[in-house]
Amino acid sequence: MDLSDFSLLYPSGYKGHDPAPDISADTIEQLELDLLFQLNNAPLEEFFTTSPEVIRYRQDIFEDMEACPELAETLSKVVPVLLDIEELRRLASNAVSAGGTDTESYLFSLSEIELYTSCLSIMHKGLSGCRDRVKSDAFRALCDRITELTESDYYRDLNEKLNALTQRVRDIKSVTIGVNLDSQLRPVYAGVLSINSRPFKSGEVIDKILRLNFKNDENTCIAPLSPFIKGQSENQQYATTHAFYAAINDVFRSSVRSWRHLVSEYVLENTDFLLSLLPEVEFVVKSSRIISALRRRGITLCRPDVRPVEEQALSFKALANPVVALRIEDEIVTNDLDFDENAGIYVLTGPNRGGKSVITCALGQAVALCMLGLPVPAESAVISPCDGIFAHFPTGSDDTIDKGRLGEECARLEEIFNHATRHSLVLLDESLSSTGSFEASYIAAEVLTGFAVLGCHALFSTHLHELAAKVDDINADSAARGGVHVDNLVAGIDDGRRSFKILRQRPDGKSYAHDIAEKYNLSFDQIMAKLGDRLKK
Repeated sequence: MDLSDFSLLYPSGYKGHDPAPDISADTIEQLELDLLFQLNNAPLEEFFTTSPEVIRYRQDIFEDMEACPELAETLSKVVPVLLDIEELRRLASNAVSAGGTDTESYLFSLSEIELYTSCLSIMHKGLSGCRDRVKSDAFRALCDRITELTESDYYRDLNEKLNALTQRVRDIKSVTIGVNLDSQLRPVYAGVLSINSRPFKSGEVIDKILRLNFKNDENTCIAPLSPFIKGQSENQQYATTHAFYAAINDVFRSSVRSWRHLVSEYVLENTDFLLSLLPEVEFVVKSSRIISALRRRGITLCRPDVRPVEEQALSFKALANPVVALRIEDEIVTNDLDFDENAGIYVLTGPNRGGKSVITCALGQAVALCMLGLPVPAESAVISPCDGIFAHFPTGSDDTIDKGRLGEECARLEEIFNHATRHSLVLLDESLSSTGSFEASYIAAEVLTGFAVLGCHALFSTHLHELAAKVDDINADSAARGGVHVDNLVAGIDDGRRSFKILRQRPDGKSYAHDIAEKYNLSFDQIMAKLGDRLKK
């Protein structure tokens, strides 16, 4: 079975087929997805896809991992072994660069094959019991490949040779070195006399006491070689070590030659196959843990109905913010969100800390999770992948010396317009908050009209209630240019308290403020009641 192009995340031959969506590391950070995944072997942006086919391929994988927990457990055990193989190769490469001997290369090869067989053993043991239960093409192919490798005659022969060779190496505990001297007791020739399965005894009193053996024999050292005495320079120690390796290399020369042939013929090809999967294995393991954590938190997850990009479908029932859900212990409030013919873009207003930023992030997170192939935190969802997700959130950027805060915000908005298309998703949270409401509302209306004419999906969370009042004018300008419709959302207030429910309605502009004022005894009637007696004096 040829799995040279095998991938856990892409159907056969599909990897690299579609252009990667424009989702930058900055956007991932603003959506806090980097905190959710915490990947070490590849950046998260490498795993996004716009292909419904690829997304469904991955959805099958994650359904298998939920149905068969041993899959995630097995892959988790494989990751550190693969990391050890990578580190071993790095060390071997450094040894070659430093002029290492054939013996070092031999030992590195021996260790790599030990790790390779260990990796296959872990996978075979963990996957063999799942083969009849998995449904995804990826795991069925991986199970079959691992079974084929581990049950082949060649693999059994490899293990036998490995055991014999490793035993031979591990039996080496010491070597006997002979040195010929001239009449002045100067060394003129030195060589290895024998390779021994027992370590020599130091000959020191403490060693004799510990061993309860006070006699000297041919296996007892009567004087150490000076390069290994404490205080000797590294160059002196290196000289002896190098000479020793050169001698050992002669002893193992035939074994090294045959071993190299074995490695190049078989092992490197299959080790490369496993190493190429390392970033994907880490990604699916971390994703599986996220799914499990959300399930334990009581968050409903669904397999979204994935539509073609061109359809621009985007709707959610009972959408939750997964990052917030895993961060707090309070009840999680969910919201419906539906982009339709009457709302390609939303303006979301409401009180501070009323859930505007939470739902804005939740929208971006849900679309991103879908484009990674994961289930999304909602009761149901219909999603068309987008060709880019662009976020314009408050930033602590210091790039304000030349531009000022407003200039920096406008420059970031311009950058979004330079890259967004009608198939993009744009998320704006409290944009243009660095200037007065008049200037901010004017610029925001211009920006929203531009996005409406572009025809992309967007959610603009803002404190600018004047902007919500301009929606009709924005729609008139957009309609004249064939753009999409803009509608209003409001973060709700219930009896003066934030409900965190997002309502599709026109904002009152005053009602929620009146409720908050009453909550803190600051309505005009309440203030007048407090001042009543004093005003009479």
